[in-house]
Amino acid sequence: MTDETALHDYPSLFSLKGKVAVITGGSRGLGLNAASAFLQAGCSQVFITSRKAAACDRAVAQLNALPNLQPGARAISVPADSSTLAGIQSLVSQVRQHTSHVDILFANAGATWGAPFDTHPDAAFQKVMDLNVKSVFLCAQQFAPLLQKRATVDDPSRIIITASAAGLGVGTLGAQGTYAYSASKAAAIHLGRNLAVELGPRHVLVNAICPGFFPTKMANGLLAMTGGLAKHAAANPARRLGRPEDIAGVVVYLASRAGSHVNGAAIEIDGGSVWSHGGMHEAGVAEPKL
Repeated sequence: MTDETALHDYPSLFSLKGKVAVITGGSRGLGLNAASAFLQAGCSQVFITSRKAAACDRAVAQLNALPNLQPGARAISVPADSSTLAGIQSLVSQVRQHTSHVDILFANAGATWGAPFDTHPDAAFQKVMDLNVKSVFLCAQQFAPLLQKRATVDDPSRIIITASAAGLGVGTLGAQGTYAYSASKAAAIHLGRNLAVELGPRHVLVNAICPGFFPTKMANGLLAMTGGLAKHAAANPARRLGRPEDIAGVVVYLASRAGSHVNGAAIEIDGGSVWSHGGMHEAGVAEPKL
């Protein structure tokens, strides 16, 4: 008879010892939070990519200075523009110079634009959709051979997509309307479900995270314009905004053995805000920029 109290090797349930991770948009904010978590959970290599080489180098220096890493573990700078197929192919090529496989792809790079409905620019809408949706698909496609290299039914590889609570409800409206951002994050969630079914038989699990407001460089502009940190924290059912540990805990769970039977999920990390409002009316991020 099976002992229902027995858990196989529980102490290693959340361990990422020896795993290899790639993080797009990893030089700051939620991507950097996740990179720190992956390294501290035991990853041997964490590749940090964004368009700016200097930003990648700064992030890598911070990560490699963490005091509690596994012997030999390191973050590696691989600057690339993940908004284009050529940039993603360059990223894959750079990663291949260091490793023959990847265990975790954190598709985190994203963009937004805030503008009124009547004057919302076509070019801005297109850029947001391209980076937040198309590039997620292309990253999954181009990294698939590396993700499948060592993946098994008992130890699957992972793709984690950064979506948003704005993809579950309504994003910011009005003068700083984030129409493309909200629509793109809804699309990213559904893309993740399609990829979960497509790649699951190849032993690659795909899930999305849906953060609410986190006080990061990307979000601080809109937070300030819509009332400030204190106002948003007070309106949240949990009475606070997101913290780095909130992202860290969820991504390690999804990437580790603890999350090895979770596939096609979209996990809200917002203190319940999206459901308390019947829509994430203030989920846009950052100032307009092309």
